[in-house]
Amino acid sequence: MFVALERLINLQDGYRRTFQVASRDLLLLVVDGQPLLLENRCPHQGAPLHNATLSGRVLRCARHGLEFDLHSGRSLNGRCAPLSRFSLAYDGDRIGIDI
Repeated sequence: MFVALERLINLQDGYRRTFQVASRDLLLLVVDGQPLLLENRCPHQGAPLHNATLSGRVLRCARHGLEFDLHSGRSLNGRCAPLSRFSLAYDGDRIGIDI
């Protein structure tokens, strides 16, 4: 089942918004023209990532400063599980997720 999150026309660099889908807190970002869908939770200790800083393709958790490469999802400065990422789906002029 497709769950629409946003209209494609609204997705521009710097876009950042959270969504609740099937009991999951998700974060939709647009970085370098590429939409990315992540779990809105740092794998280190569960801090929300919607207020993380972004520098290029590096996301830095606001709570403990752990940095993650958005391309691979891997932690750059510590032993930590990778970011939980989700595949995006498209339906007409909407972007979303298949659940």
